[in-house]
Amino acid sequence: MTATLELACELIRRRSITPEDAGCQALMMERLAHLGFHCERLRFGETENFWARRGTCAPLLAFAGHTDVVPTGPLAHWHSDPFEPVIHDGMLYGRGAADMKGSLAAMVTACERFISQHPGHAGSIGFLITSDEEGPAHDGTVKVVEHLEARHEKIDWCLVGEPSSGRELGDTIKNGRRGSLHGHLTIHGVQGHVAYPHLVHNPIHALGPIITALTDTIWDYGNEFFPPTSFQISNVHGGTGASNIVPGSAELHFNFRFSTESSVESLQQRVQQLVETALLNEEVKAGYRYEHTLHWDLSGLPFLTTPGALVEAAVEAIYAETGFEPELSTSGGTSDGRFIAPTGAQVLEFGPLNATIHKVDECVRASDLDALSRIYEGILSRLLGR
Repeated sequence: MTATLELACELIRRRSITPEDAGCQALMMERLAHLGFHCERLRFGETENFWARRGTCAPLLAFAGHTDVVPTGPLAHWHSDPFEPVIHDGMLYGRGAADMKGSLAAMVTACERFISQHPGHAGSIGFLITSDEEGPAHDGTVKVVEHLEARHEKIDWCLVGEPSSGRELGDTIKNGRRGSLHGHLTIHGVQGHVAYPHLVHNPIHALGPIITALTDTIWDYGNEFFPPTSFQISNVHGGTGASNIVPGSAELHFNFRFSTESSVESLQQRVQQLVETALLNEEVKAGYRYEHTLHWDLSGLPFLTTPGALVEAAVEAIYAETGFEPELSTSGGTSDGRFIAPTGAQVLEFGPLNATIHKVDECVRASDLDALSRIYEGILSRLLGR
């Protein structure tokens, strides 16, 4: 096997289910230390992280990623042990093959080849690696970034190894992500027996017009980089389980994936206004004032890396390896790039195909990992080679 495949297999063998690292980071740091990187273990809470840097001057190009993986699901559904990598018909199978131990291996081997050719390269190379990206993400990349910011250590360019490709390696680069805002609405009514409607006030009935108002609203129209902001309901809770009781409260949980055309404040204000208007209409009909509570949870702000040095280097390196030009996209969920971009860094996400991530029999084309490593090396050469 190639050096990239060997390292990917070694990482897959370590059962690093969130927030466990299971020795993956130690393995990476050992390889990086041999290349002249200064490695720092950064443990926050129960989360293992590390920051490694080679060089002391700007510009700083950092690779970012995570060693943790999602749970396997029922082992009986896998064709092979998810933590014993198998190559079959050219595909590498194992939990984390695509998300994202394959990318981590490609980053390391790309640096090994690049440094052997450019031992006195320009600027600096960094690695920002966490073990809680698939979990709450409270003590991982966000804390490492805060640590770096506190000592005025600035990342200029960042490559996140998330699986960005759709049908072919290199067909898509994520040059931004939508923001994610969660809302938790509770309507308070009066509980009682369904047979005595004059003694109850049903919060589920009051919730209906609110749902209609929220789902019928156009929040924005997006722009050339982002699709329109989307609103989705994730949970509706109400009732005691009994068929003869009107509940005393009803809950609505929802999410916005929002573009740069909307802000957190504008979305919150519009939701509050729609809720109050809908409840006022219900109060007129019911002769009762419904109380409500509305809480918010912000997972991340939208970010965008416009065409510049990093985008150009990535596009050129991908074209040189694959022969086609990648699409720039901001689709999909959130990633740890949302913690790095606010520092002013240009951030791109680029990695293998995402078709099997988080699934049973997760896999990646073995040859794609070698190609990915060469693309990462090409980006290094274009930005820091001399």
